[in-house]
Amino acid sequence: MSTVHETIKVAAPLSAVYGQWTRFEEFPRFMDGVDEVRQIDARRCHWRTRVGGVSREFDTEIVDQLPDERISWRTVGGDVQQMGVVTFRRLDDLHTQVSLAMDVEPQGIVEKAGAALGMLQDRVRDDLERFRRFVEEGSASDPGWRGRLRPAESTGEPPPADPPEPPERPGPYPGPLPDDPGDAPRA
Repeated sequence: MSTVHETIKVAAPLSAVYGQWTRFEEFPRFMDGVDEVRQIDARRCHWRTRVGGVSREFDTEIVDQLPDERISWRTVGGDVQQMGVVTFRRLDDLHTQVSLAMDVEPQGIVEKAGAALGMLQDRVRDDLERFRRFVEEGSASDPGWRGRLRPAESTGEPPPADPPEPPERPGPYPGPLPDDPGDAPRA
């Protein structure tokens, strides 16, 4: 596993900074390589990423979320193995410190080489810098989700697969369905 630690100071109140981080579906606006984040429920998200020309999909679960203090997560399914925690600390009424710590399992030779060269650390630093600018430029529009998620409620299970699409019509009957069972052809 590769471990990354980065901290940044954001010129915005704690509640605005924390609130923006909880809007996971906006991550593609400031995280390089993140194509889409779809929030499945309060605890789980589905991610689509493209890094170095490699596309990946994976699911994450929030293990612990304490408003204005921390959010920790782990992957629970897909092509990526990682876990991490982001913490928020009020410095004064107008400044917040954001600290991110992640453990990531690089996949393949290219990712392992990149991690050894510090490219993952650079990417996280750059993402946090874009996040800082995003918040400071006033792109944050609402207070985000302020609910509490506790580790004891975490399942470690991937989200359920989407149910299969129902067929247009049941059975092998080749024509339109009869309105009345009495209209059905008889064999």
